[in-house]
Amino acid sequence: MTRMLDKMKLIGPGILVAATGVGAGDLATGALTGSLLGVAILWAVIVGALFKYAMNEGLTRWQLATETTLLEGCFRYFGTIFLLAFLAYLILWTYFVSAALMSACGVVMHAILPVFGSPENDKWYWGILHSLVAVALVFTGGYRLFEKVMTVCIGVMFVTVVLTAIAIQPNLLEVLSGIFWPTIPHADGQGINWTIALLGGIGGTLTILCYGYWIREEGRVSLKDLPTCRIDLASGYLMTAIFGMAMVVIGSEIVIEKGASSKTIVVIAEKLQEVFGNYGTPMKWVFLVGAWGAVASSLLGVWQSVPYLFADVYESLTARFAKRDRHPVNVRSWPYRLYLISMAFIPILALSTNFKSLQKIYAICGALLIPLLAIVLLILGNSSRMIGRENRNPLWSNALLGVALLFFSVAGLLALAEVFRVEPMTVK
Repeated sequence: MTRMLDKMKLIGPGILVAATGVGAGDLATGALTGSLLGVAILWAVIVGALFKYAMNEGLTRWQLATETTLLEGCFRYFGTIFLLAFLAYLILWTYFVSAALMSACGVVMHAILPVFGSPENDKWYWGILHSLVAVALVFTGGYRLFEKVMTVCIGVMFVTVVLTAIAIQPNLLEVLSGIFWPTIPHADGQGINWTIALLGGIGGTLTILCYGYWIREEGRVSLKDLPTCRIDLASGYLMTAIFGMAMVVIGSEIVIEKGASSKTIVVIAEKLQEVFGNYGTPMKWVFLVGAWGAVASSLLGVWQSVPYLFADVYESLTARFAKRDRHPVNVRSWPYRLYLISMAFIPILALSTNFKSLQKIYAICGALLIPLLAIVLLILGNSSRMIGRENRNPLWSNALLGVALLFFSVAGLLALAEVFRVEPMTVK
């Protein structure tokens, strides 16, 4: 038992990466892509997880080699304007993602336990309740309690969703072909779009930056910890890939309308009830519990991790202008707690409001973030002056980051094209 606990501690932050990076959008994207393209596209989940691994490995190597976070490095290398632009993006991202996560928790809980009278009321009250519980857990238990709760949530979500995929009994040869023989089905010309969406949709975006703060909480502060972090990250992204492939398998067996949202999860559960016949009701509930584990852990992970980013930016800016040493970024600092409270309450306004114009701005920022992160890691990770000659990106890292930059740039352009696509007029 002691050895097992030691191994779990070794991969602790990696589990947090998996739990935080998989939310309602990932479930919906995986299932929708599977419904449209089938299991032939399973390879894309693995490649997407590999891209995210390369990014997080580069971020981790930078932090352990320089003893500074990636945001600190960007501040030193690119200047104040870069950090201010990131702060603007962070605030915008926080507002919309926090509202989306609360909404997702509310929608799933409405399907599990409808107690507030209507779907809208359930979305509102359950979403707010999840937000308040997350704040209480972070405030009272700090990082250690957060880690324990997240481990339980990821266990529930992983076991139930994978169990559902296995119970569907997909064609094993088709699954193996989808993993080891990369193809992109045509799907009326939509195959490439959905493949790129799947590549970018698994494993989180902004939360990639948060791994650096979690390893500090674990006491990993030097290059001797890099092998441990690589194993940790590999475990986390392996779990993410298996989860993503399970959603593609589930989606391949049902027909889902386009338009990924938190409601898509409930639609999937209803479809599964039809697929499993006599066992439909139990499997529907198994999937819903797993889906709840996914959205609840993602909300808790964002609530705990994203305030680190604000506190980091705040410390960099105020230390520069006040000409003082930086204060440690931790869960007890007032910038961290102020941002946590703000993100838990202000986005409640968006639970019943439509912001189409601001959503376009958010979509633009989201499309640019991952390519920008790849560029930053290629620049800083290859700078002998910044990171040290012996710690520069190895060849495999540069290759993966370069290909990831290409893929995510294309994904960003496709996302922007979708945002600004003009709907044809119809005569009523």
